[in-house]
Amino acid sequence: MRKIGILTGGGDCPGLNAVIRGVVEKCATAGIEVFGFLDGWRGVLSARGRWLTVKDVEGIQTQGGTIIGSSRTNVMACENGPETIVEVMNAMGLEGIIAIGGDDTLGVANMMSKQGTNMIGVPKTIDNDLSCTDNTFGFDTASNIAMEAIDRLQTTAKAHSRCIVCECMGRHTGWIALQAGLAADAHLVLIPEFPMGFDEIVSLIRRRYLRGERFTIIVVAEGFSLKGADEIDLGTDAFGNKLLMHKNLAKNLSDMIERAMRADPLLGADAQHFECRPVVLGHIQRGGAPTAFDRVLGTRLGIKAGELVIEHRYGRMVAQIGNSIVDADLDKAVTVRKEVDRDFYEAASLYFK
Repeated sequence: MRKIGILTGGGDCPGLNAVIRGVVEKCATAGIEVFGFLDGWRGVLSARGRWLTVKDVEGIQTQGGTIIGSSRTNVMACENGPETIVEVMNAMGLEGIIAIGGDDTLGVANMMSKQGTNMIGVPKTIDNDLSCTDNTFGFDTASNIAMEAIDRLQTTAKAHSRCIVCECMGRHTGWIALQAGLAADAHLVLIPEFPMGFDEIVSLIRRRYLRGERFTIIVVAEGFSLKGADEIDLGTDAFGNKLLMHKNLAKNLSDMIERAMRADPLLGADAQHFECRPVVLGHIQRGGAPTAFDRVLGTRLGIKAGELVIEHRYGRMVAQIGNSIVDADLDKAVTVRKEVDRDFYEAASLYFK
């Protein structure tokens, strides 16, 4: 009997369980057994996990998180990591592994694939920054959660005549911030792809203030940096990603805005009471049940991954192009980042006022 492994790595994401169900259900139609490794690549290195049956995955597409857990484990940084992966697979009789993850998790899968190990990738990231696919599951859910939060911030900001800086996830790209900010009528969205100077930011707030609009909603992606500002080196994580000042970005920016507005001689005495408050949405964006879109997209991607196993087509990543689910180049997907394009940003910029 044929056997395959499956894992979920990196940050959790609404829709992971839908993918797992799709894989298990599709593989079951061909008599292929699926072993779910616990806690991502860490579980593969220690051979921890359990066999998943159709009964185990029934109805799990409605749940957030992942029934097999996740971790941020860089196999390539572990001593004899790749060799251990191969040894575990051989000992268990697994012909390959389906890796569900973002650029880090799929980066490991891609390197293992290049070394001759059977791998299939499923793109997972709420940041929506993997190339070769129109959408990654989890992005729709995260954007809707952020949109709902910004909707609520609008009323409290207006009631107290405050500026609010709302920080969304987005280490390298601003897809969530721009999608949610545009949908929720934010007055300014700041993303990594298009740096902006502090004077430009304050200028917009000042214009609103002078025309009697005493509240402003600013949405910022965690990876945003001010144009011309000196970057602070905080080191890197296990995958070599630069550590961001995400815990302080919204607060630092809001403090700077408040000081600048209170000191502005053009605004009059009332500006002495100007307030700017930070809000960090954080992990709430990736928690809870997935939207209908992400449940269906995750299911379809899982089924397609199962099809690739059945057809012995390894070294590929499943993807959504238009309304079709296809297979794509795994290597390109993890080496070329999908950034917010200028047309989308400029369209959204029409509403920055």
